[in-house]
Amino acid sequence: MPRRNPRTVLDRMRTPRGIPGFLKTASVCALIAGLLSPLSQAAASETETARTTAAANDYCGNQCSDILPPGQNGNATLAQILLNQAFGTQPEHAEDQLGPYANLAKGYTGLTNDKINNFFNDASFGVPADQVASTVKPAGRGDVTIVRDKKTGVPHITGTTRYGTEFGAGYAAAQDRLWLMDVFRHVGRGQLTSFAGGAPSNQGLEQQFWRHAPYSEADLQAQIDNAVATNGERGKLALADVKAYLDGINAYIDASDSGRYFPGEYVLTGHKDSVTNAGKIEHFKITDMVALASVIGALFGSGGGGEVNNALSLLAAQEKYGVAEGTKVWESFRERNDPEAVLTQHDGSFPYATKPADPQGRALPDAGSVAQEPLVYDRTGSAAGSSATGASKEAARTALSSAKRGMSNALVVGGEHTASGHPVAVFGPQTGYFAPQLLLLQELQGPGISARGASFAGLSMYVELGRGQDYSWSATTSGQDIIDTYAVELCKDDYHYLYRGTCTPMEKVERKNAWKPTVADGTAAGSYTMRVWRTKYGPVEYRATVGGKKVAYTTLRSSFMHEADSIIGFQMLNDPDHVKGPESFQKAVQHINYTFNWFYVDSEHTAYYNSGDNPVRANGVDPEFPAWARQAYEWRGWDPATNTADYTPPSAHPNSIDQDYYISWNNKQAKDYTAAPWGNGSVHRGNLLEDRVQKLVRQGGVTRASLVKAMADAGVADLRAEDVLPKLLKVVTSAPVTDPTAAAAVGKLQAWVAAGGKRTETSAGSKKYADADAIRILDAWWPLLVKAEFEPGLGSELFAAMTANLPVDESPSAAHGPTGSHAGSSFQYGWWSYVDKDIRAVLGEQVRGPLAREYCGDGELGACRDTLVSTLKEAAGKTAAQVYPGDDVCSAGDQWCADSINHRTLGGIKHGKISWQNRPTYQQVVEFTSHR
Repeated sequence: MPRRNPRTVLDRMRTPRGIPGFLKTASVCALIAGLLSPLSQAAASETETARTTAAANDYCGNQCSDILPPGQNGNATLAQILLNQAFGTQPEHAEDQLGPYANLAKGYTGLTNDKINNFFNDASFGVPADQVASTVKPAGRGDVTIVRDKKTGVPHITGTTRYGTEFGAGYAAAQDRLWLMDVFRHVGRGQLTSFAGGAPSNQGLEQQFWRHAPYSEADLQAQIDNAVATNGERGKLALADVKAYLDGINAYIDASDSGRYFPGEYVLTGHKDSVTNAGKIEHFKITDMVALASVIGALFGSGGGGEVNNALSLLAAQEKYGVAEGTKVWESFRERNDPEAVLTQHDGSFPYATKPADPQGRALPDAGSVAQEPLVYDRTGSAAGSSATGASKEAARTALSSAKRGMSNALVVGGEHTASGHPVAVFGPQTGYFAPQLLLLQELQGPGISARGASFAGLSMYVELGRGQDYSWSATTSGQDIIDTYAVELCKDDYHYLYRGTCTPMEKVERKNAWKPTVADGTAAGSYTMRVWRTKYGPVEYRATVGGKKVAYTTLRSSFMHEADSIIGFQMLNDPDHVKGPESFQKAVQHINYTFNWFYVDSEHTAYYNSGDNPVRANGVDPEFPAWARQAYEWRGWDPATNTADYTPPSAHPNSIDQDYYISWNNKQAKDYTAAPWGNGSVHRGNLLEDRVQKLVRQGGVTRASLVKAMADAGVADLRAEDVLPKLLKVVTSAPVTDPTAAAAVGKLQAWVAAGGKRTETSAGSKKYADADAIRILDAWWPLLVKAEFEPGLGSELFAAMTANLPVDESPSAAHGPTGSHAGSSFQYGWWSYVDKDIRAVLGEQVRGPLAREYCGDGELGACRDTLVSTLKEAAGKTAAQVYPGDDVCSAGDQWCADSINHRTLGGIKHGKISWQNRPTYQQVVEFTSHR
């Protein structure tokens, strides 16, 4: 079957199915003619004489750079959308960062320091006088100025008051991302379909996130009140900042509405009339900020979950091998603390979520009793179709898995190993590729605020990842387990449960959504109700029996009802009076309750800290499995009224200052610190960074250019080819390969490995891979060899259960991995460690932390070789069209396109595909030359 690329929000606007009557050239031109006049007048009325913003206390010495594709401008008027759809023209600054970003894939090999800004932006503070494109005083205010530069259109916001600074931040955010912000506040509230249309992908998106955070309006407000009340003066300051930020957003809504230069998507989705201007763009309110934060937290900052799947796979292993041996087999695949795993922190032990010596309180389900809790009820119209129900199933699978999107990487080298003697960092978040982008760039300068960098649209009252006056910081998703599953015993009926001995009613929370066709989304009318049953132990996710007793499995997340708490940490990061060195940096990020790895660099020091509210679990509770919802097994100090508990102290989190170097690519943080996702073993994409940075450090004289080259080289490497394929070929060639098809395949794979195992074009823009046949063969071979290697020994049921915990593969072209296709991020989740350990064991090599048994050929080299050769021959015979079957973006057999990055449209503007790279979406290159 052809692969389907998810289509979200306005993806359906593509020709020819979208805007069917609008894309005839004559009518487009006529409509544009009527729309350009108010747009031009509005733009002119906002612009004053250009003037320069001062570079305030910049200690980077022109050695800070950044990039965020496709471009800063994520808003487009209706006229601009129609021009883009009809002729491919782009609004100003909509994609001017896409080319430099894409060019690094082939341009990195000859990179020198003086060429870095061919591929990145200058991230110095301020704008040179001859580079000022526009200067605006938003809403006529005298206490804030927004200067945009000619090259990228990034807003440089300078305020003489704190209110003015934050007002400007909100105004600039709305200028650049108003439609996207509106989309995501509705996603967070579980109301996307009623706002943007009932496309199955929209249904799946709102279901995925609302399942994670099913909040009422009162819940959202309570989180704001709590964040303010528990953080003293900083809490009050945060509240004032948010209110000023909202005032700026709403001022832009009013100005763009009256001036008729608001985003054209409001017309295409039926919210505004292009002729009469009837309709309304709703003002943003403070609870929208919490809804937005819940989406970002769910995507990138909430590790854990998956305990029911873990239990099912453990029971399958015990059924296959018996309790003792089955448990041993399961633990070997789980790799909780694999001794061969690459670590971010080199020294020390940080025990967390470890396996208890004497497990207590486990509530494993009875065989065959588990049923997923329904989310969607009362489907009508198009909501009852097969595509809609299929989207619901996929949304549930994604939401309930522990294999959440991790992404993001960091390379940080201490000054003792650099050419200048100053630390160097190349780091950033890998947040996917969207049009417009989820992040935006900005510079903020005002009382108590001095920073430039990236922030999530709608949450940009502070820079969330970026640089200050003499320091820079970034983050990667860490994924430690802050989500536990409890088995609540039912009483009276299916909607009452025992809470500390009392039969207690569950709380019902609902969202009723309805939609009708619009120009942007022609999905037929439909409706449904999303319903979540909440308990004190969190929302119900499954029903089952345990020892014959009826239970509901709930998920309790430490950040649930605390989506707003992290604002204090970000406030501190932007405050030059707070962050003055690595210690104060670590104190700032300790206030961030989401699960991230934080990295810091200034002219003298580097630092690392792993954030998140890690609950202290009761003795004997194994966080890998469901526990009984009884007081003895609750988090220590847990208060269900506030969902607060005792948390592990900062010293128990992986943290360090001035380690020789740091790498992170969502790998294991430190020894004994259990990561919630599966797959942290001997081969992880973190090894691609570790090997390259370690080599640079040994050589010494590291520069910004050499560190960028290390990142970029890892970003086009095929992890399987670099770290596993040589061992597979060692088995295959342990005897002569006589079959001509297999022999030819071996030769191609060997040549590719010798060339570095990269997935790169023959030349920039060729859209053809060098070593294309070898890449096709490995892409076809990997799933075949994994199945043939492991399924005979595990049995079909256990093999299926294990693949539910960890997908077999996540190559760039894979549509079956957690990130889908065309998303850039690859090789985070897969069976490469299992294959590596098993093949090494069969070869008789030393394996630390081996699998419980040998699987390939049942441990016999000759039989293992036969398995590999036969599957290799089968893979070599598969055509490109079979390996790359095509989807909504690519035709069947187009290998380059199958791998390519495609910016998924969240609005009316679309962009061309770029060649695959496995790198951060927003990325900094920094080397500070001095310090305050």
